[in-house]
Amino acid sequence: MTASYSPGIPPTAVVIDHDTDPVQSDTPAADPLALAAAWLPGPGEDRMLMTVSTVGLDGLPDARTTMLSDYDGERFFFHTDANSRKVAELAASPGVALTILWPGVTRQLIVQGTARRSPRTESDAAYRHRSPYLQQLAWQNTAEFAQRPLAERRARWRNFLSAHGGAEQPVFTPPEEWVGFAVTPHRLVFWVSNPDAASRRIAYTREEAGWARTTLPG
Repeated sequence: MTASYSPGIPPTAVVIDHDTDPVQSDTPAADPLALAAAWLPGPGEDRMLMTVSTVGLDGLPDARTTMLSDYDGERFFFHTDANSRKVAELAASPGVALTILWPGVTRQLIVQGTARRSPRTESDAAYRHRSPYLQQLAWQNTAEFAQRPLAERRARWRNFLSAHGGAEQPVFTPPEEWVGFAVTPHRLVFWVSNPDAASRRIAYTREEAGWARTTLPG
């Protein structure tokens, strides 16, 4: 995994050519994994935010926004703190839904699948390719830190930066609580806006013989 991310610089809105777009086409793409790769940012490009939905420990839906760390053509990756609520929820029920919405509401991709912990070697590699800001965030974005007054949080942030060589010096060692998840999809739903006609969605469901495709209203 080789992607990096610069916070505060979202990907630009996609310009849709509705005559050639694979979701609007009369002959939609056969392989949803390849279509997802064509949609998502490539190596070195800014990562996208997404909503990660899980089943709460109380049986009710739970959701939060996090970063899509990477996509390897088969699995969707995200990373978090091992002490977070979503990690406990995924340990109890690994089913997950990822909702990725492009700027300008031009595209949306929903991924339903199973989340499994990725190997430490993979999560460490993802950490090394994050921006210095996000590396530091992995160390300090804790419940204990969040409860401190703003002035103290700012001071602690500055002190951490100073102790690790300044703002431009990456912290290449991830905290022990840093964990990654790889989501293997069993269903993907692609949506594209269309100002000239009703939009529509293309849903792909994994079956033994391959991917079954269904066209749905937008």
